[in-house]
Parts: sequence; C-alpha cells; structure tokens
Amino acid sequence: MGLDISPNMLEQARRLNPNILFREGNILSLDIPTGTLAGIAAFYAVVNMPEDSLTFAFHEMARILKPGGSLLIAFHVGDEVVRVDELWGQPITMNFFLFKTTEIRKALEMAGLAVNEVIERAPYPEIEYQSRRAYIFAQKPTLRFLHNAAGYK
Repeated sequence: MGLDISPNMLEQARRLNPNILFREGNILSLDIPTGTLAGIAAFYAVVNMPEDSLTFAFHEMARILKPGGSLLIAFHVGDEVVRVDELWGQPITMNFFLFKTTEIRKALEMAGLAVNEVIERAPYPEIEYQSRRAYIFAQKPTLRFLHNAAGYK
C-alpha cells in the first residue's frame, strides 16, 4: 500500500503501479488502525515537513506499527531549508528541509522506536540533488522487550 497527501502524486503512482493500492492520507494523522502494519518505508516522506512536525509524524508511524514492526526512513542530511521554484520544468513553490541525522534519530527514539542502524551516503553525481542522504532502520519494541526493559523477568 502507498500513501500520499497529494491527489496528483497518487494519480501518478496509480498510473505507474496499477497493481498497488494507493490511499490519500496525512502522515500527521493516519487513518490506519493502531498496531496493524508490519513495516513502513518512508523514503523522503518528511523532506517537506518542518522539524517541529517530525515528532507528530514519528509518533503516528510508531502507533500504526505492530510490536516488532520495522521502519526505514530516508532523508536529506543537513541543516538548511532549500526553496525550490521549479521542478521538472514546472513552476512550483516548495521547501525541502534537510535534517541532521542525530536530530532524526533522537525524534524517532522519542516516539518510542529503537534505532537499529544509520547509514549515510554521498549523492550520486549528476543524477540527484547534491546532498548527503541518510537511511535509518528503526523498530517498534516488542512487548517482551518492554517488559524486560522495565526490569521484569
């Protein structure tokens, strides 16, 4: 299943991937029952969100994951806002937020997710925007993990 807030992006996704279900939705308030997803791949899903919205987004992701469920999130690394006025030959007005990896890691952990691995890479020359990329693998702790972390045997 795919999810996006933009009806135009959903239209493109459905055209390119007719065998996948796509739904309109807001990452800050997901219409998905608590504890139902085994995994989330959020590739550049937060690049248009200001930092103060990340906590809400990560709490929503943690809420809908099953215990033991995984999250893979990708984002641009930095500490700036890039304003874009044109994209693929079309005039637009959009801000792209670059985040420090340590800030994203902290926000994920504050949402109750355990970070398992952080990978950073350089951009591919002449193919993509020239910023470093980060990939963070996180997991919602299982009830057993929470039980043990509280000191119970």
